[in-house]
Amino acid sequence: MRIVRPGGLSEREIEAWRELRVKAGGPANPFMEPEFTRAVAEVRPRSRVAVWWEDDEPVGFFPFEKGPLGRGRAIGFGVSDSQGAVLRPGLRPGARALLRACGLAVWEFDNLEDGQPVFEGAAAESFASPVIDVGEGYAAYEALLRAQSPKFLKTTLAKERRLGRQADGDVRFVFDERDPAALDTLMEWKSAQYRRTGRGDRFAQAWITGLVRRLHELRAPGCSGVLSVLYVGDRPIAAHFGLRSATVLSCWFPAYDPEFAKYSPGLVLHLRMAEAAAAAGIGMLDLGRGAAEYKDSLKTGESTVYEGAVVRPGALGALHWLRREPPLRVHRFVRTRPALAARGRAALNALARLRGHR
Repeated sequence: MRIVRPGGLSEREIEAWRELRVKAGGPANPFMEPEFTRAVAEVRPRSRVAVWWEDDEPVGFFPFEKGPLGRGRAIGFGVSDSQGAVLRPGLRPGARALLRACGLAVWEFDNLEDGQPVFEGAAAESFASPVIDVGEGYAAYEALLRAQSPKFLKTTLAKERRLGRQADGDVRFVFDERDPAALDTLMEWKSAQYRRTGRGDRFAQAWITGLVRRLHELRAPGCSGVLSVLYVGDRPIAAHFGLRSATVLSCWFPAYDPEFAKYSPGLVLHLRMAEAAAAAGIGMLDLGRGAAEYKDSLKTGESTVYEGAVVRPGALGALHWLRREPPLRVHRFVRTRPALAARGRAALNALARLRGHR
């Protein structure tokens, strides 16, 4: 095994990584491609990749970020929607031995993909990640929505028509918008949404903003940035930025202009994204971990992701466990009690409103 910076991976290793993902047979999630790891490394210089070689062939890859005191995290921890190792079938290194070889006392993950046997038993929680299956085409998906969510679909399409009448029919959708100004608008909307809801503003972190800009410019077979925008005339009213492979669109950052909220532009946008994705040969939209009413209305099924950590025995591992476990237990306690969680959200929203009046 060798440990390298992602930018130091050879072309042979990158091709082997891609081939291993194809052979794995699961969804081709773009977050698991080498291009995503290399993009993260440009803004997170502590990023590394452990590479296994056998019989003069690269057979496994483990991307991670290494922090102080042996603290390791999944690549893009906090924003990546799919994490884990990329290994040849049958390759099963011990998780703690892997951490030792990487110089880590702990490795934390918050969106470990399903089917990662190396980290079996390390997950503390599992989460549903809603998905939209458009493998049979958009018409089949819309027919399914008419059966399972008839009121939702009827209302959303009616609002789209009302929006068209208000704009004299000049409503248009761009699936893959290359204008960086539209991306700036999306990030401004998203930052405002984070503040309104009392959540930490991800786009206040320079590394996340830099990562999204780099990914917007990225064009690779397994990982390309896709900015989708709904316009009224030349004015954007809803937008989404995500990553796509040949068959999967990972939904990431959606937002809309609050002035048009009565038309539900975010929902209209997602329907048009599903339609365009199906036309482009994409079979699945992954809406990402997290409960949301719009996801329940749009989804056709769910995948599963996991949160947890591998901890090596020793003083540093114990230190990380003590730092991490108590707040996680509090979060789990709140999440499993809907009434308490609702009061917590209400408190966050009230705090955000108070900050906004200062």
